[in-house]
Amino acid sequence: ASNGSLDKLNDAVKVRMDGGVLDECEANADVLLSDTMDQYRTFQMCERLLHSPAKLANQLLFQIPPHRQAMLIERYYAFDDAFIREILGKKLSKGTKKDLDDISTKTGVTLKSCRRQFDNFKRVFKVVEELKGPLVENIRQHFLLSDKLARDYAAIVFFANNRFETGKKKLQYLTFQDFAFCAGQLINNWTVGAFDNMVEDMDVDLDKEFLQELKELKVLITDKDLLDQHKSLVCTALRGKAKAFTEMEANFKNLSRNLVNIATKLTNTKDVRDFFIDLVEKFIEPCRSDRWTAADIKLYLTHYTNSAHILDTFKHQAVWDRYMGVIKSCIFKMYHD
Repeated sequence: ASNGSLDKLNDAVKVRMDGGVLDECEANADVLLSDTMDQYRTFQMCERLLHSPAKLANQLLFQIPPHRQAMLIERYYAFDDAFIREILGKKLSKGTKKDLDDISTKTGVTLKSCRRQFDNFKRVFKVVEELKGPLVENIRQHFLLSDKLARDYAAIVFFANNRFETGKKKLQYLTFQDFAFCAGQLINNWTVGAFDNMVEDMDVDLDKEFLQELKELKVLITDKDLLDQHKSLVCTALRGKAKAFTEMEANFKNLSRNLVNIATKLTNTKDVRDFFIDLVEKFIEPCRSDRWTAADIKLYLTHYTNSAHILDTFKHQAVWDRYMGVIKSCIFKMYHD
């Protein structure tokens, strides 16, 4: 064994000793060392099976009880939020491998662990790329992961596929879990698979027809009567209820333009990539600088969405709801007080 693996072996033995394993069974340090060595060897032989977890259950070489198998798989595919936050939205290709050194230094996650996590992401991405049907379900069935972990992997695949920008300075305050939640919203509402779950690529790509239809929403800001009517409905509903009412009224047209413009530009790949930057720059930051509370945001977006239903000549209710439902949830999640 190389020095590196010897150190690791001794560390593992020490952890087991500190855990009191020698008191439980009458063994000495040598026995513990050779037992630990066996465990390492077994794991090395098992590791390739973990690359396609279904094989683990069918192999006869090692007797591993089912609950142990589940734990082994879950732990092998577990990842550090700090690590994934660094590569989220990047292409899972060779290039990023060179960056693993830097990421390891920056996050304090060991290089070996970074490599395992990166290879896992890549492996999952490759397998589900070829499959039809719902993304989360495919990941769960092929890799036998828990529901939570499968959802996290679905978010990672979705981000890698659409190449969302997550690294900009003003997005640093957002955690992986913030992004994973938003990915879930997009997957469940804006992909083709949101409505028909046996299409190719259904959960990984945004629904092109829907993105085209979003252009219809422009009328909310180009038709002056509609814009005024929308503002007046929202302000009537909010007056006396929201702390930041004065700012809401003053900024209504600007914010509405921003939200509708985000919608109408989503047919461009570049604008899809900038989706989160746009939400932060064009909505979250202006509200933050006006001192809106999270409760203000909720009230505002709820009335802003609902009041469009009572506008006289506005005909695009279904598209509006499909758009604003996601925007609302994402902004709630991204607006940390």
